[in-house]
Parts: sequence; structure tokens; C-alpha cells
Amino acid sequence: MQLYLICAGTPSPTKTRFGTCYVVRVGPDYLMFDCGPAATWKLTQAGLLPTQMRGLFFTHHHYDHNADYPCFLLTRWNHHNGKEAPLHIWGPPPTALMTERLIGEDGVFADDWKARVNHPASQRVHVERGGTLPRPAPAFVATDAEPGTVAEGPNWKVTAAWGKHADPWLKSLAYRLDSTEGSLLVTGDAIPTESLSRLAQGAETLVVNCWDHSDEMEPEHGISGTLDAGRLAQATGAKRLVLTHSVARLTQPGSRERGIVDIGRLYSGEIVFGDEGMMLDC
Repeated sequence: MQLYLICAGTPSPTKTRFGTCYVVRVGPDYLMFDCGPAATWKLTQAGLLPTQMRGLFFTHHHYDHNADYPCFLLTRWNHHNGKEAPLHIWGPPPTALMTERLIGEDGVFADDWKARVNHPASQRVHVERGGTLPRPAPAFVATDAEPGTVAEGPNWKVTAAWGKHADPWLKSLAYRLDSTEGSLLVTGDAIPTESLSRLAQGAETLVVNCWDHSDEMEPEHGISGTLDAGRLAQATGAKRLVLTHSVARLTQPGSRERGIVDIGRLYSGEIVFGDEGMMLDC
């Protein structure tokens, strides 16, 4: 199992990171978690293609987690020749409604895909890519997910639990992936809660959105800091803790080392400070 950190930043763009997006390869399947700014382009920088993605799981619908969603949907559909597996999308409400409003029959991007379906030049390109005519309209299966088993593959299963982040205005989900190759948890922006801890118990790798040094964060911030990440990892018995979604201050030389030291006082496993473009064997 491999973990790709496609986007590892926050809502504030910097030269080296912006937004959230992760991909996990398990067996032949590629599963994508969140779709932050420029995620589609950053996939290609990691040697991946939108058409390889089998499933997309949204943790919540802040723009730094979903802003590239229309680009990803259109790119994947436009380069789909009919031989790739259909894309399934899960996330808290309003995932299904958002998808329909973006790419449905009367969606914001309907004029785009209808032109590509009907224009002779676009039809010719579709055939050259291995497709057949008539060119099909976009077809995606988008589901509003809830806690419990969300999706299953031949050798993997994804389970969700509610997270606490921007309640009550936005619902959030954390996801756990269990497979024959290992287990991994994506917390999203959630702060530590009992439900998150239960979901994480025994997971080998935790991907935790770690905003900043805990002693420099306000209590009502709604996202984990360094000490939150360390306590969660230690309490759940994780072998590896991957820190992402960090503000620029935490990523600077010296500051990140201080964060790792602080976490290391609480957690005895492997600590990985995540950077965009990083690929880890899990």
C-alpha cells in the first residue's frame, strides 16, 4: 500500500503547498481523499492520472478540500474512453447535490460537456483515445455518506466516523482504510474526539491534519495541533504518524523540528512531516 501526499497545505497558498488531497494505492486500486486546489494537475506531478482513480472520499466541503472537484470530474470524464472503472464519490452532505449542480444535465459545466459530446472534433479525439460513438455524457455515482462501512473493494474496505471541525455549519467525516496490505486513517480537519479515537484504534498509519504548534493555537480553532496529533497516535497504537495540512510557520526549518520533538515526547512511533509530492510505503 502506498500513500501519495498530493496537496499538503491549508486554505492559504504558499510556494510549496496549498489545500488537501491524498491518494492511497491498494492493490490495483487508487483511492483519493479530498480534492483541494490544483489537485488534478498535482496528480500528474506524482505520476498519476485522474482516470486511474477508482473512488473519491470527501472529508468535508471547505474550499481547500474541494475546490478542484469540477476540474477533476471534467478531466477524468473527458479522458475516459469507456474502459476505465466508473468513478464513485462519497462525502458528507451536500456531496450528491454538489456533483449534480456541477456536472449534471443542468449543471454549471453542462455547456462544456454537451459541446464535447456533440462537436465532431471532440468526438474524433474521443475515438482516437479508444472510445466509441455516440460519446456518453458524464456518469458519476455520488453518495452522501454516513458513519459505518462506506465502500468496499476486492481486498479493501473504507469505514467512516463523524469528525468535529466546523459544526454545525459543515459536517465532517474521518475515513479508515483496511486492506490486506495494511490499514490507514485520514482524519480530515477533525479535532480528537471519542468517535475518532475508536475509528483509529489499531490503524497502522494515521494521516493527521496538523495545523500548528498546539501552544500557539486557540482552543476553538477546530483542528488538531502537534500535541493533539501525538496523543491520538499514541492512544491508538499507530506505527506511523503523517503530519499534513500545516501552516507555513510550522513547516519552516527549526519550527518543524520543534514540532516533531514535542510530538515525540508523547508518541513513540515513526513521525513523518509531510510535504507535497511525497510518496510513502505503508
